[in-house]
Amino acid sequence: MSANELTQISVELDADGFLVNPDDWNRDIAIQLAAELGIELTDRHWQVIDFCRKDFKETGSVPTLRRITKVGGVPTKELYKLFPKGPAKKVAKVAGLSKPTGCI
Repeated sequence: MSANELTQISVELDADGFLVNPDDWNRDIAIQLAAELGIELTDRHWQVIDFCRKDFKETGSVPTLRRITKVGGVPTKELYKLFPKGPAKKVAKVAGLSKPTGCI
């Protein structure tokens, strides 16, 4: 399913492919977004995604790479293995959140 197909099921994406409304997110959408990034989600991916969604609901901010590693307890090297080449941005996208502050 491409970003166009996601928008056809009434999920609005911004120009960078992030969900406009985090409340539109569900696990099926996450699986499709991850597949577009070449990521097959494992239990460990879901732990990171669930942490990011919970943290966002509690703080109102998309967690940064540093917050995911320090508060979420995921070592930086592991985070890069799970979400290669820009893990904070990729996990935010898959978790249905906006692009984290400071991400290019």
